Amino acid sequence: MNLSQYKKITLPQTPGVYFFKKGNTILYIGKATNLANRTKSYFQENLMETRGPIIAKMIEEIDTVEWKETDSVLEALILESHLIKQHQPEYNTKEKDDKSYNYVAIGSEDFPTISILRGKELLLTQSKKENKFLYTFGPFPHRDQLQVALGILRKIFPFYSQKTIKKYSKEFYRQLGLIPSPGETDQNFREEYRKNIDYLALFFEGKKKSILQKLKKEMNEAAQNLHFEKAMIRKRQIDALVHIQDIALLKRDFDSVSYFQEFRMEAYDIAHTEGKSMIGVMVVHNGRDFRSDEYRVFKIKSLQKANDTAALAEVLERRLEHKEWQFPTIIIVDGGIAQKRRAEKVLRERNIKIPVIAVVKDERHKAKALLGQKGLIQKYEKSIIAINNESHRFAISQHIKKRSKEFLQR
Repeated sequence: MNLSQYKKITLPQTPGVYFFKKGNTILYIGKATNLANRTKSYFQENLMETRGPIIAKMIEEIDTVEWKETDSVLEALILESHLIKQHQPEYNTKEKDDKSYNYVAIGSEDFPTISILRGKELLLTQSKKENKFLYTFGPFPHRDQLQVALGILRKIFPFYSQKTIKKYSKEFYRQLGLIPSPGETDQNFREEYRKNIDYLALFFEGKKKSILQKLKKEMNEAAQNLHFEKAMIRKRQIDALVHIQDIALLKRDFDSVSYFQEFRMEAYDIAHTEGKSMIGVMVVHNGRDFRSDEYRVFKIKSLQKANDTAALAEVLERRLEHKEWQFPTIIIVDGGIAQKRRAEKVLRERNIKIPVIAVVKDERHKAKALLGQKGLIQKYEKSIIAINNESHRFAISQHIKKRSKEFLQR
C-alpha cells in the first residue's frame, strides 16, 4: 500500500487497535492513542530509515487497513493483547518472540497478588507445582505501559503486588489506598478483596460492560439495604471505570517512537547523632511501588557539625551529577520552609524545574503540614507522607549501620 491509497481511508482520531492486512490475513496488530495519526506514521518517505527493513517490507505487502475503536487508551492496550494472542500475526512475532513478551499473573494465595512476568519467567514458574496462578493475561509487548496500566486499575480495584507484599504491611497499603479498607470482619475484607481480583480479571478479558452491570447491581442492592458507604464505593468505582483517567498512558504515547519517562518521586532525609556519622538518603517511588534497588545513601563530606539544610544541599548536588539516573517528577524533603528553599536553590542554580514538597513534622515526628504546590499535594498527599516515612526509616537504619561500623573500627 502506498500513501495515495492510504489517503482514501478515513480513520477516526480516537484510541483503538488497527490491523494491517493482506487479503483476509492479518499481518500486524497495533494499538494507538489516535488511530489516524498512528497509522499515517507508517506512510512516510523515510520509513526504511525510521522503522527499518521489516516494517518497510510489511507496508509494501498490505492492501487493507482496518480498526476497532476503544473507549480509552487503557482498553486499547488490553484489546491489542487479546488480538495478538488470538491471531498471532506474522509481523508481531517478528517484532518479539514469545519469551520476551510480558504477562499479568494473578496468584492463587488467600489474598492473590499480581505480578508482571516475562514469558520465560511465566513458563518457569508454571513448571513448579507449588506455583499456580488463578489467571494469566498477555502477551503485552511493552512492560512500562503495562506497569502504568496496572497502576491505573489498582486505583479502581485495589490489590497487593507480589513485589512488595513481603516488605510492607497491609496497613501501609491501606494508607496508600491500594487495597480495600477492612470491613467489620476479616471475612468481609476477604470477600471485598476477591471481588476486586475478579473484576480485574474481567477487565483483562475485555468485559468492561459486564463489570459495570455487576457494580451497578451491587450499588443498588447496598443502597436498598441502607449500606450507603458500600454503595458510595461502588459508585466511585463505576465513575472511575466509565471515565478512566489514563493520562499516564498518554504520556507513554503509543504513537511516539520514544516513550516519556515514567512518573517518579524521590524523597530525601538526613540522619546523624549530634552531627556525627551523618548520612543522607534518597528513596524512590514510581507511583505504584517503592524501587528499593534505586535507593541511595550519601556519606556527608562537606560538614563537620550538624546542619541539615546544608547536608540536604550536598546530597541533591551529588544526586544531580548522575545524569544516567532518571530525573524525578517530584522531590520530597523532610523539614520545613528552610529545607524546601534550599532544595529549590540547588535546582534553580542548575536550571532544573522540578517541584519540591516539604513535609513538616510535629514533636512526635508525625507529618503535620505539607509545603508546596497545592495541586500536587491534594493529588498525592497519602503517597507523599508514606514516602517521607519510608525515607526516614531508611535514613535511620543506614545511620545506625554507619555508626556501628565506625564504633567497631575504633
